[in-house]
Formats: sequence, C-alpha cells, structure tokens
Amino acid sequence: MHMLANDDHGLVNKQSADSVSMTTDRLIEAFQSHGMQIFARIDQAEAARKSGLEMRPMELVLFGNPAAGTPLMVEYPSLAIDLPLKALVWEDAEGVVWVSYNSPEYLQQRHGLPAPPFGPTAALIEAAIRREGQP
Repeated sequence: MHMLANDDHGLVNKQSADSVSMTTDRLIEAFQSHGMQIFARIDQAEAARKSGLEMRPMELVLFGNPAAGTPLMVEYPSLAIDLPLKALVWEDAEGVVWVSYNSPEYLQQRHGLPAPPFGPTAALIEAAIRREGQP
C-alpha cells in the first residue's frame, strides 16, 4: 500500500482511467496543442529494467513554454529549480494510474511569486485524463 501526498505538500494527484503510456501520450498531446514544448519523456520503469531492477510503470514528462517561463525565471531565479514543469504518470500497487504535479499555489508560495503561475496547466492535465462521458 502507498500513501499519496496531499495538496498540503504542494503535490496534486489526479487519477487516470488509462494506462501510464496512454495517459502520458494524452498529456503530451494536450501540452503540445497549447503551444508547450516537451523537453523530455522519461520512462523511469524502463531505466530501472536496464539497471536490473523492477518497478511499476512510471513516466516523467518535462514540459513548458520558454516564452512564459523565462521572464519568470529572470525575475525569480529560484523558480528555475522547478522549471521546466513536470508531470509524473505512475501506477500504484493496485494498478491505479495517477498523474502527479506541483500545484501552482505551491510554486507561488515556494518562490514568493505575487500570483500562482501556470494556472492553465492544471486544466490541461484534467482535460487530458478525463475520458469522454466522464464528469
């Protein structure tokens, strides 16, 4: 059994009805369709296998928009530790797939920003993991 971190720690966890791979594909498509750049897609389970280790499916996507992020990093240099943005897609011990990411409010508080940054990111993630006919 695992414990999901909650929003109090800045981590948002959203359940997906699709596999890790399909969820990651849908996230990448959503990000790219909104002008975001995909910097990396890291299959962490594959990296583990190459090292002789086993883990459940897990992929990390690094994404962002340099035109939006660069001015923020210039003004708030510490923000560069959290950019590009990341979405972690992973399967738990029960076979449930999750998407985890830092909440905009967490990033705001962590770096002393006047407003939560990257607000549309949460909506894009929600839309990407929502299946037709689901609320």
